[in-house]
Amino acid sequence: MSITSSQIDRCVIIASKFGAKRLLLFGSAVESPETARDLDIACDGVDGWKLFELGASMEEEIGMPVDIVPLEPTTRFTRYIAKKGRLVYEAQ
Repeated sequence: MSITSSQIDRCVIIASKFGAKRLLLFGSAVESPETARDLDIACDGVDGWKLFELGASMEEEIGMPVDIVPLEPTTRFTRYIAKKGRLVYEAQ
């Protein structure tokens, strides 16, 4: 399985409808998208259960498991994602 730019674009559209402020890809989605089995994505601006609804909506749309994590509160893990991840969306 692989992650395509079309799948990422569709996830961005969904996230913007949920009010996301920023999306970053990380993990295998960045390191080896041609062999990735899931989409690792970090999100800013969507809180609580809405974040899990967003992840489920993305999974339904792209037909691939989505592991979604919040960027807030800031932790060692989210700082790592911010440093190593790939920004795919930022609200204007």
